Amino acid sequence: MQYRIHRTLAALSLAAASAVAFAADHATPREARALFDQAVKYLQANGPEKSWKAFNNRSGPFVRKDLYVYVIDTKGTYVASGAAPVELVGLNVLDTVDAAGLPLFREMIAVTEKQAEARIRYVWLNRKSNHVEPKHAWLHREGNYIIGVGYYAPRSSADDARKLLDAASDQIRRQGMTKALASFNDRNGPFVRDDLYVFAVNLASGKFEAHGMNPKWTGTDAGDLHDVEGKPLVREMLELARDKGEGSVDYVWRNPVTNAVENKRTFIRRENGSLIGVGFYRE
Repeated sequence: MQYRIHRTLAALSLAAASAVAFAADHATPREARALFDQAVKYLQANGPEKSWKAFNNRSGPFVRKDLYVYVIDTKGTYVASGAAPVELVGLNVLDTVDAAGLPLFREMIAVTEKQAEARIRYVWLNRKSNHVEPKHAWLHREGNYIIGVGYYAPRSSADDARKLLDAASDQIRRQGMTKALASFNDRNGPFVRDDLYVFAVNLASGKFEAHGMNPKWTGTDAGDLHDVEGKPLVREMLELARDKGEGSVDYVWRNPVTNAVENKRTFIRRENGSLIGVGFYRE
């Protein structure tokens, strides 16, 4: 059943590409938020039946650039989708996962049980580029329905990585190491942004104290980690942190967002007996 759903969604991703007129560039997060707010207000003012019809209209006001409104019920069944309403409406996707293995629709249902509005991060096929890319979605629970609008996140730059590293340093100085590490390990927190994340390694033990993309690595030995070409990248980072306090290390790593092996540069810094780092994938 899971395999059939995956095949169905893959086929729909290709079929929907011709159904939605995408502009030459991505919609911005602000545009996504504006469409989300408009859709929520429309649903509250007009009720489900009229709203589903409007959201399913591929030529209507709820499909803009690469944005569209979708709605699932609490059982994981689509009731509306501006991407491919004929194919998707009525399809149950409860057990479908994103490209990184996240049970996406179960997550949507769970997070909106705790709060009426939320934002989640996941990895999804961009039908325009045919690449797997990081995506964010605004979600709202209205009765037994979850309404969402997602947008594709931009590819991060060296400057973005440096700024996130600075923010991580500031977090340590303001909140202390224990609280900061907990925030670095929160995949839905402020220290996992698009294809960036913060990691931390204890300088004395050589073990991971935090890893935003893979929190389960916490407590494991980082010193023997090698890149795909055999380079002991963390060992080099640790030596750099101990000797100079900060710097950068280049290596080759699998991008968890695109699932492709890419060149990566990580900026590292010594903070309070630990190495903290943020890397970005170079074009």
